[in-house]
Amino acid sequence: MKSNRRKHVESAIFVAARRIDLTIETRDSSECTRASTDGLKENPFNVNPDPRYLFLTKQIEEALTGLMYGIQTRKGFVILTGEVGTGKTTLINRLLDWLHNRKVRTAFLFNSRMNSNQLLDFILAEFDIPCDSKSKSQQLKKLNHWLLDRYRTGETVVLIIDEAQNLTYPVLEEIRLLTNLETSTEKLVQIVLSGQPELEEKLRLPELSQLRQRIMIRCKTAPLSREETHQYVMERLKIAGAAGEAIFSTETVDTVHLCSLGIPRVINLLCEHSLVNAFVEHQRPIQPKIVQDVAREFQLGEIEPIAPNGGSKIDSEIYNSEAFLQNLGEALSRFRFDPTTTRGRK
Repeated sequence: MKSNRRKHVESAIFVAARRIDLTIETRDSSECTRASTDGLKENPFNVNPDPRYLFLTKQIEEALTGLMYGIQTRKGFVILTGEVGTGKTTLINRLLDWLHNRKVRTAFLFNSRMNSNQLLDFILAEFDIPCDSKSKSQQLKKLNHWLLDRYRTGETVVLIIDEAQNLTYPVLEEIRLLTNLETSTEKLVQIVLSGQPELEEKLRLPELSQLRQRIMIRCKTAPLSREETHQYVMERLKIAGAAGEAIFSTETVDTVHLCSLGIPRVINLLCEHSLVNAFVEHQRPIQPKIVQDVAREFQLGEIEPIAPNGGSKIDSEIYNSEAFLQNLGEALSRFRFDPTTTRGRK
């Protein structure tokens, strides 16, 4: 029973992370954070998936290496899965940078809500393949000829689809058929599907068994441990140009980890708004109460602000708290940021 409740709470946190869509203007936020911390040249906790800020944990490094290996060795089909907010898109952007530096032909589809006809239209458009016909057979013929030309010149072609958990069964079947475009020894197009754990669940269905059998490499992202959260915060501050005295106390970062469950997107949310609030209150280094207040404003749950001294484990009573569950549910409808909420402190 407790295990089910814990899964319920974790699921609620991840759903809440999906709703982080800040409406605060970047200029306002970055001006406040730059003014409040010496040396910052930019906002270190922007929620945009900037590949410069990819934090290489062991698991992220393994995932990136797996994606690169799968593409270089022409495995044909690779998938990347992870909970929402754990850095999949940032990882994909780093992969795209690597591919572009190697002059690899890439198509990146970020809108996964499409039908099978639209899939081919998008692929042809992304690869700049002219095709006047709307006939699927003619489009596939054009694509196959283009891929063969690229193969003869030694080029690699990569198709990346983000948010792949939203793909319908007909579209997934169409993607499977694309792997039939091959020579006698190698696949002509390397396909990367990136999505949330629902993608894995969908691929386990009997009707998608043929697609599942063609997946050669599986990569995953995961939430950060407490130690990794400390390293993550320090690394982002360093990249943004922070220098001098500490901006967040050790206990404050423990609080960030506890409130975020180690989800990078939520860590960014808490740290960005804590910077703004600390600037308003002229506080340095930032103390745990600032983070706790931000977590409360975003309805992240009634939890203790400081992690236990014994480690990063979260007390089971937190997961059994009905108030915690209720607050997380309410957070889903309140996750748009109102600038007056965190700036107008008494």
